[in-house]
Amino acid sequence: MSIKLNNKLITLSTANTSYQMKIDELGYLFHTWYGKKIEGADDMSYRISSIDRGFSGNPYETMDRTYSLDVFPQEYPTFGNGDYRADCIQVVHPDGSNVLDLKYDSCEITRGKYQLKGLPGFTWSEDEGESIQVNLIDKESGIRVELLYGVLEKYDIITRAVRVVNTSKNTLKVEKALSACIDMVDGDFELIHFHGKHAMEREFERSPLLHGKMVLESKRGTSSHQQNPFAILAKKDATETFGECVGVAFVYSGSFIIEAEVDQVNQTRLVVGLHPEQFEYILNAGEELVLPEVAFTYSDAGFEKLTHSYHDAIRANLQRGKFVHTHRPILINNWEATYFDFDADKLFDIASKAKSLGIEMLVMDDGWFGERYDDTKGLGDWYVNEKKLGSSLKELADRINAIDMKLGIWFEPEMINEDTNLYREHPDFMIRVPGRKGVKGREQYVLDFTRKDVRDYIKAMVVNILKNANISYVKWDMNRSLAAVYSAKLDANSMGEFHYRYVLGLYELLDELTTEFPDVLFEGCSGGGGRYDLGMLYYHPQIWLSDDTDPIERLKIQYGSSFAYPIGSAGAHVSASPNHQTMRRTPFETRATVAMAGTFGYELDLNKISDKEQEMVKSQVRDYLKYDELVHEGDYYRLTSPYDSNRVCAWQTVSKDKSFGLLSAVVQSLEANESNIYVYPRGLDETAVYEIAGAKRTGRVWMNGGFLIPRIREEYESFRFEIKKV
Repeated sequence: MSIKLNNKLITLSTANTSYQMKIDELGYLFHTWYGKKIEGADDMSYRISSIDRGFSGNPYETMDRTYSLDVFPQEYPTFGNGDYRADCIQVVHPDGSNVLDLKYDSCEITRGKYQLKGLPGFTWSEDEGESIQVNLIDKESGIRVELLYGVLEKYDIITRAVRVVNTSKNTLKVEKALSACIDMVDGDFELIHFHGKHAMEREFERSPLLHGKMVLESKRGTSSHQQNPFAILAKKDATETFGECVGVAFVYSGSFIIEAEVDQVNQTRLVVGLHPEQFEYILNAGEELVLPEVAFTYSDAGFEKLTHSYHDAIRANLQRGKFVHTHRPILINNWEATYFDFDADKLFDIASKAKSLGIEMLVMDDGWFGERYDDTKGLGDWYVNEKKLGSSLKELADRINAIDMKLGIWFEPEMINEDTNLYREHPDFMIRVPGRKGVKGREQYVLDFTRKDVRDYIKAMVVNILKNANISYVKWDMNRSLAAVYSAKLDANSMGEFHYRYVLGLYELLDELTTEFPDVLFEGCSGGGGRYDLGMLYYHPQIWLSDDTDPIERLKIQYGSSFAYPIGSAGAHVSASPNHQTMRRTPFETRATVAMAGTFGYELDLNKISDKEQEMVKSQVRDYLKYDELVHEGDYYRLTSPYDSNRVCAWQTVSKDKSFGLLSAVVQSLEANESNIYVYPRGLDETAVYEIAGAKRTGRVWMNGGFLIPRIREEYESFRFEIKKV
């Protein structure tokens, strides 16, 4: 069993790790351990220090001045009970007070995974793991907090979620409700996080934790380009292959907060959940609030082990649908080839050329609907502009299918332009505060997805499109942040629920559409990677990694993204040179090498590339078809970092049986009279013989002695080397 109760100890164990909590003599639930695996009888609470700390108060029930919640490690800290550190929950009672004193009440262990109504999360069978619900109660207010823990043994994953239940007869106001806290009694941690901006997402940054708080957050209504709801607490000596680290991944796609705090006695606390600044939830008598899930993993062998745990668990126990473990078509997207200037004939020409080169699907991007001749109008009018296309969508799909190509299509269902039939007929569908003009973003506004009538209206249009033409792929985009939020269907007291209800509404619609169209491949997108999170990966097997298709920029984007998210979930395309975002010129093969670290495709006008480049496309397509399963199912290794002084950025993927792999490298800088560059493969069978670039050596030799990169011939050159077990 993965969960053991021993007196007042609750110990959760995976294959290699343990997570422990203890009910103390006053009924508080303390966190005692998260780290290497221990036995259920091993009481790690001995590590908690009891010292009389000045200005750290004591519960009324005790005369012991060494007992203070202000310094003890807790599972779910509350506001107002003497703990002045980052808390997880704040509730306003009918008398205006906000004290909450949660004590242990009961617990229940079940086989399999707990369920979260309306929210994405990891799932597993009764044979794969267990769950435990630990109930805490504030007897004065009638608030019951149900702490939910899941144990996915095989992949060293511990999940946490929360239900807040109002068991009283009063109406209560929840002003803050986070999903998880983790307290480490020893400090000396650094926080690794992934910041960015549009077209440069998830940049790796490692920061020492100082006394006080470090806050990672999004208040944009999405998980955002600027921060990502994933972080790593790492010991200062942790590297790719050495040291302790804890991964924290929030399974949610909206506004969030991650706070890391070093307290007065050098202990480290991290809390994660819904952003409280835009949150206020009215909880009537008998109602409950269900909070999103957090997935933790612990590694004592560096970031690589942490990454493999997340990748394997996400592919096996989070992502759903037929496309997670099957081939996804190599596509050509028309956006950078045509932008808004296209018709059916131009698209067919692109598809025909693509077919001749081995590509399998054409994706028709923005501009096929309503009066969408530019990005100022049309959003919300999801009917085909047959005048612009020169044909119906069904005729275009049939024409594409006739040459054995699939057709994909772009949508942005959450958005509306004012210059649309939808706005003229239903202006109240738009998010806008009455009497105010609102905040524009890309000349578009956001639809009120907290409302089921709005979601149903949009769904009907999308379903009509998908049912009346043979569409194989949907790119679901979202090109702005939320601001000045308001719903005509929420009363004033409930307006603080808007952000959360918006995301729940989005999840509901995505669940309905992906269930109704299981044979359609849905790709997530938010101006590229603005909503690249585990919540969206529950509904989409892949997400467009970034609107920046420059392969040199993408080295950093792919590097940061890979720490938690499987590389097979990353939409990656070969684009034109000079690049449309940076104007950088790069070799055609380098663009392919980088795009092969993801779900492969093209985004350029294939009719304008040279004969030599067309032959290269054919070769690249053949290569990727050979590597497809490896990329989506294999183990990923970051061999060098694009942020270090290495002259090459190198990475590697190895099959689970260690029989086949791919080593890729991109030159980042040139050097006169160049020195040797060695790259050190990992993940090979030490005693087996492997062939790389014609040389045969044991895995031990390759991993210890390294592989010498060939003589560099041009700026930004790349290399791809197969690793074959002999």
